[in-house]
Amino acid sequence: MDDKDLKIIEALQKNSSLSQRELAEKVNLSQNACWRRLQRLNETGVIVGSTVRVNREKLGLGLVVFMMVKTRHHSTEWLDAFRRAVLKIPDVVDFFRIGGDYDYMIKVITEDMNSYDLVYQRLISEVELDSVTSYFSMEAIAEQRPLKIS
Repeated sequence: MDDKDLKIIEALQKNSSLSQRELAEKVNLSQNACWRRLQRLNETGVIVGSTVRVNREKLGLGLVVFMMVKTRHHSTEWLDAFRRAVLKIPDVVDFFRIGGDYDYMIKVITEDMNSYDLVYQRLISEVELDSVTSYFSMEAIAEQRPLKIS
């Protein structure tokens, strides 16, 4: 990747709805050259899909919860069951295995505390967990920021 590829990625992170002409102008390339680079970035997996950022509060999704999970289980079978259980929950938007005091972090975006409780109840009914600690967001200071492109 060179500077032009990085400029394409940076421009698309800010606005993925740019037309091919607008993108080419932003990165100072012809439309054909820009299209070829964009195709290559997609084919090599540098760019993975295209999404729309949504104002969650306008959709009634005002509660953001970070679930911190500890477990005593570390077998492949348990992990597969846990992954399946978490990924079946549509309110889960991010899911990480982490180091430190906890084993997993799950980001849940949902309507309210009752909706979150349903997520929690569903998860603990499907897999055995040692502990779940939930942190509730009071304000999103920075959310869905673009990746730093250098």
